[in-house]
Amino acid sequence: MTNCILASTSTLYKGTYLDYLLESLCELFKNTDEVIFIPYAQPSGISFDTYETIAKTAFEKIDKEIRSIHRFENPAETISNAKGIFTGGGNSFVLVNELYRLKLIKPLQKIIKNGTPYLGTSAGSNIAGPSIKTTNDMPIVYPPSFNTLSVVPFNINPHYLDPQPNSTHKGETRETRIKEFHKFNSTPVVGLREGSWVRVQNNTLKLIGDGLTARIFEQNKVPFELDANSSLDFLH
Repeated sequence: MTNCILASTSTLYKGTYLDYLLESLCELFKNTDEVIFIPYAQPSGISFDTYETIAKTAFEKIDKEIRSIHRFENPAETISNAKGIFTGGGNSFVLVNELYRLKLIKPLQKIIKNGTPYLGTSAGSNIAGPSIKTTNDMPIVYPPSFNTLSVVPFNINPHYLDPQPNSTHKGETRETRIKEFHKFNSTPVVGLREGSWVRVQNNTLKLIGDGLTARIFEQNKVPFELDANSSLDFLH
């Protein structure tokens, strides 16, 4: 019954917040007028109030109301009763730490797997996989666990970047880091480029994006490119 959009980013090039996803969000949240917003990732350290305002402005364009979970006295109950959920991007470690502190991992996992529509962008997409071990974020706080929702059977690496042939950068590439991950972990990883997302409907997993490919990594296998509008069901 799972019904999710897991996007690499909330903005695309010079577009405003969530602009490139709005048409798809109309379909995702078609059966509810209210979406519970989870702002805990706090991009750039902004306040929950500020982040809520940013999300509200976008969702007003599709006549949906955003209510941030930080305004409710009982976050777990709020999650359990939600008709739609959006977890925004930012720092995945900060997000997961707060979800564990408030005991929201299991309620969130349960309601998503029972069919409540869910949107994740960046860090909000990271938590849909089994762990946040392939995030690009700095570990600025130490959550009780790196394990997350396991809504999809693979980790996502949002904002995936390809090596630039003429770059003078001498540090590790994203591909190198994911290879390091696979020395110790067997979970597949989807390198999700900007402007692409994973559409999850029941047990069906599909890569969406306007002509974009995703980079697929599996333990002990050569990475490869997957075309947009292709199935990701083989990663089950």
